[in-house]
Amino acid sequence: MTDRLEISKTYKLFIDGKFPRSESGRSWPVGGSEAAPFAHVSKASRKDLREAVESARRALPGWAGATAYLRGQILYRIAEMMEGKRDELAGAIEAGLPAAPKTKAKKPARGKAGSGAKAGAASPLDEVTAAIDRVVHYAGWADKYAQVLGCNNPVAGPYYNFTSPEPVGVVAAFGPDGSPLLGLVSVIVPALCAGNTLVAISANDNPLPAAVLGEVLATSDVPPGVVNVLTGERAELISHVANHRDIDAIHAANLSEAEAATLRAGAAENVKRVSVRGSRERIDWFDEEVCQDPWWIESFVEMKTMWHPARA
Repeated sequence: MTDRLEISKTYKLFIDGKFPRSESGRSWPVGGSEAAPFAHVSKASRKDLREAVESARRALPGWAGATAYLRGQILYRIAEMMEGKRDELAGAIEAGLPAAPKTKAKKPARGKAGSGAKAGAASPLDEVTAAIDRVVHYAGWADKYAQVLGCNNPVAGPYYNFTSPEPVGVVAAFGPDGSPLLGLVSVIVPALCAGNTLVAISANDNPLPAAVLGEVLATSDVPPGVVNVLTGERAELISHVANHRDIDAIHAANLSEAEAATLRAGAAENVKRVSVRGSRERIDWFDEEVCQDPWWIESFVEMKTMWHPARA
């Protein structure tokens, strides 16, 4: 009986519902040792970013025009498929961690604000559980946020006036280091539930969970192009994202001062929304009171005010 040959997996990009390799042909090893890495991931280039943005723009009318109920159902389906890949997602998180003695994972409390485990003590399974809960949380907001952010306006005259939120458009989301799955999910789903389309860029320190998330999205009823996942180096892509004129908003967190300044400089030149969270104090992604605040959705909607004549 011969020993089983183990082949290290190469994860590809996720663009327009497909899994292309980077047009540059580049990849890099993640986890394990230099001689035997846990896996390889494709390294996205500027052209890959451009194709992802074009894909997101094509998908925007259909996703923004879908009913809020349908968007919520699709988000919930993402959570279901993440549950089915729980062990693989946990393994991808663990592959990027420094070598340490393994301890038994503690099951975090669910459904209670602020009850999650602290980031420093959380196991990979804790992070997967919290990420699934976060998707479910924002799935519930998909058909409710408009009632919270919108309003009827008192006006003088024979008019009926009300304000309603609409998606801002194509959003680029940067996964934060230190929380490669939960942090990435947390910057994606607020914009996604509001009807925006996404280009998600993996965390620098561990791109594997983002790559596995792309495989989850491919089987989660998400229309092609609604979410595109790039694994690449933030330093290489951040200026291109900041200067891209077809990206309408950026969502990032726990960036360095130089990275945040790069994003804001690009926004000043081409007038896009930039939300950089955790500038003063790093975000604890397990803090539900902070990360499940419905006002995170507000950064990725425009307010449309409509006037209608009313009978006297």
